[in-house]
Amino acid sequence: MLTRLCIHHFVLVEHLDLEWQNGFTALTGETGAGKSILLDALELVLGGRADPSVVRPGAERANLVAHFEPAPTHPARAWLSEQELTTPENECLLRRVVEKSGKSRAFINGTPVTATQLRELGELLIDIHGQHAHQHLLHSQAQRDCLDTFGQHLDLVTLVRESWQAWQIAQDTLIHAQQAQETRQAQRIALQEQLDWLSPLKLTDQSWDNLQQDHQRWSHHTDLLNGIGTILDTLDEQDQAVRRQLLNCQHQLSELACLDPTLATFSTLLESARIEVEEVSTALERYRSGHQDQEDRLPELEIQLQDWLTVARRLHCRPQDLPERAISLRQELATLNADADLTTLQQRAQDAQRHWIQVRERLTQQRQKAAQRLSQEVTSSLASLALGQARFAAVLIPLSEPSSGAAERIEFQFSAHPSQPLAALQRVASGGELARLGLALQTRLSQDTHVSTLIFDEVDSGIGGAVAQRVGQLLAELGQRHQVLCVTHLAQVAAAAHHHCSVHKCEIEGRMQSQVTSLDYGARIEEIARMLGGITLTDTVRQHARELLAHTP
Repeated sequence: MLTRLCIHHFVLVEHLDLEWQNGFTALTGETGAGKSILLDALELVLGGRADPSVVRPGAERANLVAHFEPAPTHPARAWLSEQELTTPENECLLRRVVEKSGKSRAFINGTPVTATQLRELGELLIDIHGQHAHQHLLHSQAQRDCLDTFGQHLDLVTLVRESWQAWQIAQDTLIHAQQAQETRQAQRIALQEQLDWLSPLKLTDQSWDNLQQDHQRWSHHTDLLNGIGTILDTLDEQDQAVRRQLLNCQHQLSELACLDPTLATFSTLLESARIEVEEVSTALERYRSGHQDQEDRLPELEIQLQDWLTVARRLHCRPQDLPERAISLRQELATLNADADLTTLQQRAQDAQRHWIQVRERLTQQRQKAAQRLSQEVTSSLASLALGQARFAAVLIPLSEPSSGAAERIEFQFSAHPSQPLAALQRVASGGELARLGLALQTRLSQDTHVSTLIFDEVDSGIGGAVAQRVGQLLAELGQRHQVLCVTHLAQVAAAAHHHCSVHKCEIEGRMQSQVTSLDYGARIEEIARMLGGITLTDTVRQHARELLAHTP
C-alpha cells in the first residue's frame, strides 16, 4: 500500500508530506482546489511523462517521493529483487525529480533508474481509474482487454498472438520459396555449370602449384635429359668416369693402409663416396628412362594449364583460388537445395497453423466462460446501482477472417429494460447508465487484481442520490481488500469513506498554494455539509451530513 507521498515545488504545491492509511480514503474539495494535482504527482512519480511546466514558479526543480509497503509475497517484491533494487530494510521508495529545464531523473530505493522502470514497478503497485474511464469502455479493444483481464488469461492471449505470428512467418517463408522456385532453379543450374567446369581439374590445395612445377619441368625436357646424360657419362660411362677413378683410388689407399693403418679410414670414406656416386647414377638413369618414355607429356600439361586458366577467367578469380571457389559453390548449391525443400516448408506452415488454431480455440473457450461469469456478476451489481431491470452481456462475435488476437471480437451489450433487446453499449447506454456500468466493471475487476492501491478519479460523475450512496458502499467494500483513494464531489461517496482528506487552496505570502488536511469527525461533518448544501451551511444540512455518516457501514 501507499504509505506516504512527499511533494515539493510541484505546480501549486510548495510542500506536502502526506501519510496514507489502508482502507477507503475520500479526497474532496472545491473545483480547482488541486485534487487532480495529487493524482498528477502520483502519475509522475510512477513513471509518467515529465514536463517542465510542473515545476512551481520560482523553484529550480520539483521533487516527488512515494513510499510503499507491499506485502512480502507481492509481485513488486520479486520485481525489485530481479532488478537488484532491494534494500536491507525492504524499502519500496520511488522518487522523481523534474528540473525547470525539462530534464528529469528517476530513483528506486535511492538507485538511479529509467522512467520505464518506474512505470513497470508502478503498474504493480497502483491502478488508476480516470474520470473518463467509462467512456473508454465504448472501444472494442477496451472491452476485449476488460474481459481478458477478468478471465485472467492474458498469458493465453499472448500465446495466441505469438503463435499467429509464427504461422505468418512460416506461411510467408513458404510463399516466398514457391515464388522464388524458378529463380532458384536458374541459380542451381548456373552453380552446377560452374562446378562442371571445375570437376575435370582434379582440384586440391596444391594442384595449381604442382601443375606449374610439372609444366616447368617438361618445358625443359630436352635440356634435362641432355644434362643428365652428360652427368651419367662423367660419373659412370666414360673411360675416366668418376666411379672408376674412385674405385682405383680406394684400391691404392687399401694397399697403402697395409703400410700405414691410419690410412684405412680414408679408404673407407672413398668407398662410401663411390657407393653414393653409384646411387646417384642409378637414380639419374631411372629419371632419364622414365622421361624418355613420356615425351608427349608436355602437350598434356599445356592443355591442363590452359584449362585452369580458362576456368579461372570464367569465374573471375586467380587459378590458385579455384579449389576454394569449388568449396564455396558446393555450399551455395547445398543451401539452395535446402531452401527449395517445399515439402518441409509446407509442413512447418501447417504445423504452425495447427498450433495457432489449438491455442486460439482454448482462448475462445476461456473467453466464453469468462463472458458468462462477467455478464452475471455485472448484471447483479447493476441492480444495486438503481438499474435493477438492466442487463449486461459480454458477447463473443465470430470474425469472418480470424486475426492475430483470436477468432472473435468482444462486444459489451446492454439493455436498460426487459422490453429492450441487448445492443451494443455505444448504441443504447445513456451517460449515467454508462457511468454506473463502468463503475460496476471497475470495482469487479479490482477485486481480483494483485495491485494493492486503487485510485478512482471522479468515476462517480453522472450519478447521485441513492445510487451515489451505493457507489460509496461499493468503494468501502473494495477498501476492505485494497487501499482505495477516490476523488469525489458526492457527499454520499465521501461519507462512506474510512478516511477523509480535504484539498483546498490558500494564499501564503502572496502565492496560491494547495493544501491537504486530514479531517476528524467534526471537520468531516462540515465538509460533507458543504458538499450537500453549497455556500450557506444550515443546521439542517449539517444534520443531513451527520445522518449520512451515521448510516455508513
